[in-house]
Order: sequence, then structure tokens, then C-alpha cells
Amino acid sequence: MSCPRAENKEPKRRRPIQSIIVSSPDKTLLVAVAFLVILGFMAIFSATAPKCLDEGGNPAQFLIKQILAFVVGFIGLKFFSNYDYKKLSQWNTIFMIMIVVALILVDFTSLGVTVNGAKRWINIVGFQLQPSEFAKPAVVMLLASAFKNDANLFDRNKWIFAFIPIAVMVAFIYAQPNLSMVILLLATSVVMYLCGGGSLKLFISFLVAGVTAVVIAATTVIKPYQLQRLRIWRHPETDPQGAGYNIIQSLIAFASGGFSGVGYGGSIQKLYYLPECHTDFIFAIIAEEMGFIGCILVIGLFFTFVQRGFLIAARCPDMYGKLLAVGITFSIGFQAFLNMSVASSFLPTTGVPLPFISYGGSSLIVSLWMVGILLNISKKRIKKIRNTEND
Repeated sequence: MSCPRAENKEPKRRRPIQSIIVSSPDKTLLVAVAFLVILGFMAIFSATAPKCLDEGGNPAQFLIKQILAFVVGFIGLKFFSNYDYKKLSQWNTIFMIMIVVALILVDFTSLGVTVNGAKRWINIVGFQLQPSEFAKPAVVMLLASAFKNDANLFDRNKWIFAFIPIAVMVAFIYAQPNLSMVILLLATSVVMYLCGGGSLKLFISFLVAGVTAVVIAATTVIKPYQLQRLRIWRHPETDPQGAGYNIIQSLIAFASGGFSGVGYGGSIQKLYYLPECHTDFIFAIIAEEMGFIGCILVIGLFFTFVQRGFLIAARCPDMYGKLLAVGITFSIGFQAFLNMSVASSFLPTTGVPLPFISYGGSSLIVSLWMVGILLNISKKRIKKIRNTEND
């Protein structure tokens, strides 16, 4: 008489049931952006009021222009936060063509406006726009559409509809010249490629080829003043009245600010010592007036922005939305890193504004529009409802 075998009952595996829910926009992200914009208003007024008064103008004229740009940007933020981000791909071609035409007008017609040797702006009916700023969301949208299914770089359709248009925009932007924007667009493209599932080995191969090309360009293509920036970067004291002037004056601002700053409005460097103190070097003025505390506040707000942006990407239920969120977050976050690094002499001088803070209508408008898209993506996320048995 045989004994019955004991049944081996394995515990049933449980898997989560996930559901796509629609929630309110990410409030933490919105608060961080609001604080950055307010800090920008304060810094712009402080940096420009003395110069405006000295010239007999309205001390708030730069602030008023920035507020008008904010209104345009906020209207776009509201629109894009309610416009389904999945429909954005329908506008890729039109948006790209508009930017390319604008870049052609800047580079090859009298509508282009030259400032400090760079022809980056277009004058339309008395308003100046910087088309290269609008290239940032265009590149993100094109690559999100190209990589949403796979990250194959050898797909003929991707070359026609994404890679070649991006290459054309980058070429026109480089011709302005605007090397810093080229670096930003290429870095954003690389990050989106890797996040879309791109081959790391292929990326490393391109990286080696890119470094080689940069070395060659350093002796043949790069402008003389750009090479001078690299030479003077680590030792600005060798040319204190020339190429090293901006870096030295910016570092003086940081040193003067100390831990708590000299107080709002008390900056000395903004009084004709530090050029472009309301645009490229506005972080140095914040450091002087608000000190180490103010710097940590700004860095913390941008860190919060990046953290929330990548969290939104992780929670998004579709790859197109994920890539949009990654591209927007990295583009704004990396631009902020570049600006603050240049102001503190961590990196060589480049001409990129500090997002949300530096004076510049195009930069503020584009940044707020991109935030609107990010807020729209944050509404749709995956939520784990409960665990269920899986037989």
C-alpha cells in the first residue's frame, strides 16, 4: 500500500495590475519654476536699473520687457499643459520648417541682428527673437518621434524626417556663430538616443570619432576667439583686460558675496564692471547679492526641476511621452548647468542664458512652453492599483 504523494503547491505569483490615470499637473515642478521666474525678475531689475537710470531711462524697462515675455510664455504654458502631448508629432514638419526659415533669415538677410559679433537674432516689427532657442523643443520633438519605437540610427525614414532637419538647424546655428547652443542640442540628442534604447557601443564609437573631429576642428574650424576662450579659461590673469576680463570680474562677484551676500541691490560688479550681467553672467550677480545661500537656492530649484522632470518621464505610460520629458528636462537642466559653470569658471565661457532667470524674451518663452508640455505629460502616469494572483 503506497502512501499518497504530498502535492507540491508553489505559492502563486502575484503581479501588480497597472492602470493609466489622469491626475493634476505636477505641483512641485510648477512651484520650482515659479520661484525661478520670480528670482529672475528680481535679479534682472537689480542688474539693469542702475544702467537705465544712468542713461536717463525707466529703471524698470528691462523688467517690463521680461514680464511681457513671461505673459506670452505663460499663455503658451497654459495651452500646452492642456494640449495632448501625443498630438505634438503632427506639428513636427511645420515647426521645423518655420525654424529653418527663421535661421536662414538671421544668417543671410538684413533682418538678422548682430550683437557682440554674433548674429543670432531676427528683428520682426520691432521685436527681436532668437530662432536658435526655438530649435531646442524642435529637436526634442523630432527625436521623440524618431526613437519612440526603436533607436535604430540607420532607418532611412528617420534620416529624412528627423536627422537631416536637425543637422540643417545645427549647421545654421553654428554659422551664427553659436557653438554653445550646438553643444546643447547635440548633448540633448545623445541623451535621448541612449534613453530610447540606443546602442552604447555605437555611442562610444561615435564619441571617439567626435573627439577626433573636435581635435581637428580646434586647429582648422573653430574661430580664433573661441580658441582664446579655451586658452584663457584656467589662467584668466594672463589677459586681465582682454579675454580673461569677464571671468575675473565674475569671480570677484562670487568672492564679494561670501556666505550671505552684500544684500539685494548692493552689487558693485553690475556697475559697468561685469559685462552682460543681466544675461550670461546673471548668476554672478545673484552670488554677489545673495551669497552662497542664494546660489544654493538657485541650484536647489534647478535640481528639483530636473528630479521632477525625470520622475515624470519614469511615470509616463508611453515611450513618446517619456522621451519628450527626458529631452525637455535635460535641455533645460543642462543649459542651467552650463551657465552656472561658466559664471563660476568651472567651464570655459559660453553664451547661454540661465533658464527662467536671465534676461531674454525668447529664452523665457521657450522655457515656459517646454514646461507646459512637461506638465501635460505629468497628468498621465502609471499607477499600481493592487496585486493579483497569476496562475
